[in-house]
Amino acid sequence: MVLENKVSIRQLAKDLKLNVVYMPKDKEYYVSTQDINRPGLQFAGYFEHFAFDRIQIVGISEYNFFSHIDDETRRDVLDKFFSYEVPALIVARDLEVRSDVIEFAKKYDRVVLSTTKNTTRVINSLSNYLDSMLAQHTTIHGVLVDIYGIGVLIKGDSSIGKSETALELVQRGHRLVADDAVDIKKVDETILSGQAPELLKHFLEIRGIGIIDIRSLYGVGAVKNSKSIDIVAYLEEWDESKYYDRLGLDKEYEEILGVKVEKLIIPVKPGRNTSMVLEVAAMNFRQRGMGYDAAQEFTKKLSKLIEKK
Repeated sequence: MVLENKVSIRQLAKDLKLNVVYMPKDKEYYVSTQDINRPGLQFAGYFEHFAFDRIQIVGISEYNFFSHIDDETRRDVLDKFFSYEVPALIVARDLEVRSDVIEFAKKYDRVVLSTTKNTTRVINSLSNYLDSMLAQHTTIHGVLVDIYGIGVLIKGDSSIGKSETALELVQRGHRLVADDAVDIKKVDETILSGQAPELLKHFLEIRGIGIIDIRSLYGVGAVKNSKSIDIVAYLEEWDESKYYDRLGLDKEYEEILGVKVEKLIIPVKPGRNTSMVLEVAAMNFRQRGMGYDAAQEFTKKLSKLIEKK
């Protein structure tokens, strides 16, 4: 299930250490978009296509321009500006918030915040914060491991050996990110980031033993708080009647939060070292990212050999 977020303006002000100039006590405001608006056009009186649902940032340019407008026009603009349900107005650079701004903010119960940071810094910190807090996210049953810098999401039926495979990978020097449940966020159009729920962080469940703390047993170098998801490795019982790709030319993908992630079907049977197979899969993925595809090179050589004959 994909979950959509919204952020409380009170929480945002607290987390980013913004000064509260005015905030209604009996109302709660939320923002649900990562985008930010600088209301220079609105202060000039142009309200068509006003992106009022975004947090509004006032920097030195907007402030100086608006300060030179006559009082009557200024009051008309402020009245119209605050009549829209803006989540919050943030004044940067520790600029003075004039009394007429507070007056109309109180009239329409709008939030006014300020900060000593310059405009660029406050926009950057606000954008990063909103991108993280408002990213689409979901929770998937599986195990996430960092193998040679490649994030491998291990999936499969219950009791197939996902956690045991992860434990062996940790013993081979790789890092555990999450076991059993993986919280996944879409941090960019093509990037997924996975982490463990706070309660499960650094823990691994091994049937017959129980819950073990990987960080305590193997040290801080054996765990990682979050990792981008590069490959989905699906473990399944070996089926003699099923065709498995032997060349690596048939690419499969799994869609997570609208992002296509390469998917490998890894057949599991006694005597097959699954962790070693995943190590090779991660190295092969990284090599392909550097421009070399062994499957394609093999096919080219085979074609040349056939042509010669």
